[in-house]
Amino acid sequence: MSSPEYDMALYLQNHKVPYLIDEMIIGMEKSRPQDVLSYMKKWIDDKQKTGGHTAVLPNTNIPQLTDAEKKELASFMPPGMGMLRRTGTVMEPSKVRDRSKGVALVTSELKHAAEIDISGKEDSMVGAKRMNGIICTIGPASDNVPTLIALMRAGLNIARLNFSHGSYESHTKTVNNVREAAKQAGRLIALALDTKGPEIRTGTRAGYVAGTAAIDIEYKAGTVVKVSSNPDDRAKCDETLMQVDYLNMPKVVEVGGKIFVDDGLLQLEITEIGTDYVLTKCLNNAPIGNNKGVNLPDAKVDLPAISERDANDLAFARKMDMDMVFASFVRRPSDINDVTKALGPGDKIMIVAKIENQEGCDNLLDILTVADGIMVARGDLGIEIPPEKVFIAQKYMISNCNLVGKPVVCATQMLETMTKNPRPTRAEVSDVCNAVLEGADCTMLSGETAKGKYPIEAVETMAKCGLQAQCALSMRSRFEDIRRAMVPPLPAQEVVAQSAVNTAFEICAAGIVVLSNTGKSARLLSKYRPHCPIFAVTHVPKNARQLNLSRGVFSVLTDEPKDKLDYDARIQAGINYGKLNGDLFPGDHVVVMHSDGNRPDAGANLVRVIQVR
Repeated sequence: MSSPEYDMALYLQNHKVPYLIDEMIIGMEKSRPQDVLSYMKKWIDDKQKTGGHTAVLPNTNIPQLTDAEKKELASFMPPGMGMLRRTGTVMEPSKVRDRSKGVALVTSELKHAAEIDISGKEDSMVGAKRMNGIICTIGPASDNVPTLIALMRAGLNIARLNFSHGSYESHTKTVNNVREAAKQAGRLIALALDTKGPEIRTGTRAGYVAGTAAIDIEYKAGTVVKVSSNPDDRAKCDETLMQVDYLNMPKVVEVGGKIFVDDGLLQLEITEIGTDYVLTKCLNNAPIGNNKGVNLPDAKVDLPAISERDANDLAFARKMDMDMVFASFVRRPSDINDVTKALGPGDKIMIVAKIENQEGCDNLLDILTVADGIMVARGDLGIEIPPEKVFIAQKYMISNCNLVGKPVVCATQMLETMTKNPRPTRAEVSDVCNAVLEGADCTMLSGETAKGKYPIEAVETMAKCGLQAQCALSMRSRFEDIRRAMVPPLPAQEVVAQSAVNTAFEICAAGIVVLSNTGKSARLLSKYRPHCPIFAVTHVPKNARQLNLSRGVFSVLTDEPKDKLDYDARIQAGINYGKLNGDLFPGDHVVVMHSDGNRPDAGANLVRVIQVR
C-alpha cells in the first residue's frame, strides 16, 4: 500500500499540521524530504477540491521554496483554494476537535439548528467531511476517462449506467472507462446497472440515425396525436405520431384517461381507442426526445417484472462484475426475488428497489425485507401519484429505511436546471439539502451528468449541498431516535454496533475503524448515524465498493491478511487512511470495532478505544 505520495502525506500529517476546512494548508519543517515539489504537485492534482477529501497547499511561509517554486505550486490551486490561502486563517487540530464536541454532544434538533453558524466564514466548516454518497449517471457528456476522473474528484461515488439506453458494446466501453478512471484517480468507485424494467418508452424521430445528435419533436397544444403500439411505427415518430413499446396499451386505457411523457413534460388526453393505437389531444406544448418514459397513471399495466431484455441485462451485470442493480418499477417483494433469480449464484450483487408507483409505496415494508436498499425514484412516482404527495412518500420511505438500516437513495430532477445552466436554482439546492436532512444515504444525478453541459459543476454543487446540510443535522438526536425505536431483543452484532456509536459520541471520537470484510458491521454502524466517519477496513474489493451506498462509510482496501487474527495491522491501515485524508490527527480518539477472534464467523463483537499516535 506504500508509495512516495502516501509516505509524503503521512509525513506531512505528522509534522506541524495547521489546516482549514477540508482543504488543508500544511506547514513543513525545514528538514523536508527530497523532491517535495513534485510530490506536492502530484498530491494537489490527486486530491484537489473533492467532496469530503483533502487537498494539500503549501504554507506561504515555507522558507525552502523559492518564489518561482511557490508561484508554480500556486498555479495548481483552484480558485477556492487560492481564496482560502489568502485569508491566512489557520486553525490547529485541537480547535477542530473542540468544534466537533458540539456536533457530538447536542441532543436537541431545535437547539442544534438554533446554533448553526451561517456567517459564511471560511473556517465555519473546519473538520467537516461529506458523509452522503453521490451517484452519477454516465452518458455522452461524461463517458470519457478525463471527465470521469474530474467527476470522481468532485465527489462521484457510484457510477450509474441506464440500460434504458445504449447497447452492450457502449455499456462495456463505459464500464472500462469508469474502471480506468477510478484506477488513475485512486478511488473505489461502485458500478450500478439501472434496469429498463416494466417501463414504457416512446420510439424515435423519423429519419433519426443512431449515433447522431437527436432533434426533439415539438408537440403543440390542441394537436391530435396518434399514439401507436405497433412496433412497425417505432422509428416513424413526428408531431402527429408517437409510438410506445407496450403492445397492450390500447387494452388497458380508457377514453378520458391521461398519458404522460418524459416525467409529465407532455400531457395527452385519450379521445378514441383503436386496435393498436389511441387518438389523443395534446394538452400542452413540449419538446420530446427519443426513447422517453411514458406513464399511464389511470391504467393497470400488466408488464412482467423481468422481461427477456432485463434478463439479458442482468446477465451482463454478472459478466462485467458490477456491484449493484437498481431494479426499476418494483411493486412487490416477488419482483426483487425475480431479479435475484435472474442474477443467479455467485458473488453478491446488491439489489436496490426503485419505488415508482403507489403499489410500491404500499408494499414498502415487505420490499425492505428482501431488497438491499431503496431508491425514491421521484420522476415516475410524481406521475403515478399526485405530485404534492411525493414529499410525503419520500419522507415515509427514507424514515423506514433509516429504521431498518437499509441504504436509501433520493433521485430525479435534483439539479435539473444544471443540465443547461451552470448554477442551480435555490429550490434545487434546498431539495438536495432536504434529502440529506431527511436521512438519504445517497443523492443521485441523472441527465445533469449524462447529457448536461455542466456535469462536473453539478457534482461539485451536490457535494457542497451535502456538506452544508449535514451541518444542520443533530446527529446525536438522530442516533437517539433510532436507538429508541429498536425493540429488544436485538441481534448481538447490532448491540455492539450501537454501543460503538454511543461510545464515539461520548468521547467525541474523530472516527470509527471497523474490520468488516462482508460489510455488515460497517452498515450497522452507518444505521446509527455517528457524527464521525466510519473507516471500514476490508480486503474484498467488491464489498469495499458496495459500501459507497451507506452514509458515512469510507472503505479502506488492504491485502488479504496472512494471519486473520492479526488485527493491529488492519486497524492501523484504517487509522493511516484517516490521517492521509485529514480526518485523524495525533491525540485524536478512535473507536475500534472488530471480532475478538474466538468466533470470527460471528462478526464484530468487540469495541475498544485507542488514541491516534
